[in-house]
Amino acid sequence: MIRIAHFSDLHYGTKNLIEADRCFGAAVDRAITLGVEAVVLSGDATDHGLDLHAPAAERLFAQVRRLADHCPVLMLQGTFSHEPPGTLAIFRLLGGRHPVHVADRIEQVALTAQGKWLASTDWCFDRLPAGARALFSCAPTVNKAAVAAAVGAADAAQAVAENLADLLRGYAPTHRAARRQGVPAIGVSHGTVFGCVSEHGVPMAGFDHEFTTGALFAAEAQAFMLGHIHRHQSWTAEGAAGGQCIAYAGSIGRFHYGEAGEKGFLLWEVDVDQARFTLEPTPARRTIDIVFDGKPDLEALRATVAQQDVAGAFVRVRWTVADEDRHEVDRVAIERLLAGAAQTKLEGRIVPVVRTRAAGISQLANLADKVRVWAQVTEARAEPLLTCLEALATQTPEQIADGLLRRAGDTMPRLACDGDANLQSLRPLERNGQGRARAGTPGLF
Repeated sequence: MIRIAHFSDLHYGTKNLIEADRCFGAAVDRAITLGVEAVVLSGDATDHGLDLHAPAAERLFAQVRRLADHCPVLMLQGTFSHEPPGTLAIFRLLGGRHPVHVADRIEQVALTAQGKWLASTDWCFDRLPAGARALFSCAPTVNKAAVAAAVGAADAAQAVAENLADLLRGYAPTHRAARRQGVPAIGVSHGTVFGCVSEHGVPMAGFDHEFTTGALFAAEAQAFMLGHIHRHQSWTAEGAAGGQCIAYAGSIGRFHYGEAGEKGFLLWEVDVDQARFTLEPTPARRTIDIVFDGKPDLEALRATVAQQDVAGAFVRVRWTVADEDRHEVDRVAIERLLAGAAQTKLEGRIVPVVRTRAAGISQLANLADKVRVWAQVTEARAEPLLTCLEALATQTPEQIADGLLRRAGDTMPRLACDGDANLQSLRPLERNGQGRARAGTPGLF
């Protein structure tokens, strides 16, 4: 039996440095305290290509060196956008008490009883090296661009999955031979398992994913340590190969809002016929999402803050408002209510005003025809508008005003036309002898 600390998706970079280093540093302390005998980093140690003088690079080197001073370390190539090819090569030169092996190609690696790494010259060993204590079969990120160049873009995703499934089945004889010699067989890879769940709760059910659980179990490894998906999850099976377990360690910290599940690393205990693990949590930051369907309700927000402890948390407030109401959101008041949070992120979604275009309206000869077309598109009544338009075209402003003043009764004065009957009625204008409205009486002016 061998005890292995499985870390994944550290994502060291400028943006994530504080979260990544706090969580990974605590995890390294815990792994050393637990006395692990080997360490696996299953990809995406960096968030992007790092300059050697970058603070994130320095902190990552220091943490990996701490691990290498304690036990042998295996680092797997992750997603190329996070770890450009060659990024991990420098870790071979760290010079700790124990070696760091970088698996940037498809290969098998044996960990000897002396704590040394022995790598296969081809994709697998012809025979298990003498003195092996554990066998690791490594399948780093596949370059899909190279596959697309060979088989065509349309068939690339299927070709990757099929070839990886063939590869995993090809490892099974070596793993069976290792078990017969009392050596645990362990798989390490970086990719997406069909049906797994992302850190935001989204099932990954597309046709371009690298693995299925069936293909992974077909490798007949007792443990399969995966990276890439930031949510910890696992699958188990019992069969001819004994007890098998597949697991994502998940990301070491919480790098985005809305991530569900615990963050940490996996402490594995792997034997020749079974594998088990426990999730060791890290001090990942707390994130809180507060969502409003419309304009933020400050009273509701105040109640939410009273119910939840926002002190030291990273809080995101989201809302959706119409374009004309966007200026009614009091951002300052929201930030004041969340003053105790470590970070407040305000995200407002503005619903734009949608204007329906009337095709060909600019080509019509007169304004009346344009009004009719506009009314048809917007489903408005054209008659009152046309009556008002005629009054504007045939009467002087004085005549229109005089007509308004002469109108009396229970209906709202009109613009010399029979307009909208839904307008609120006003009291008739009372006049004095000179034709002027008496003081204190309701009227238009």
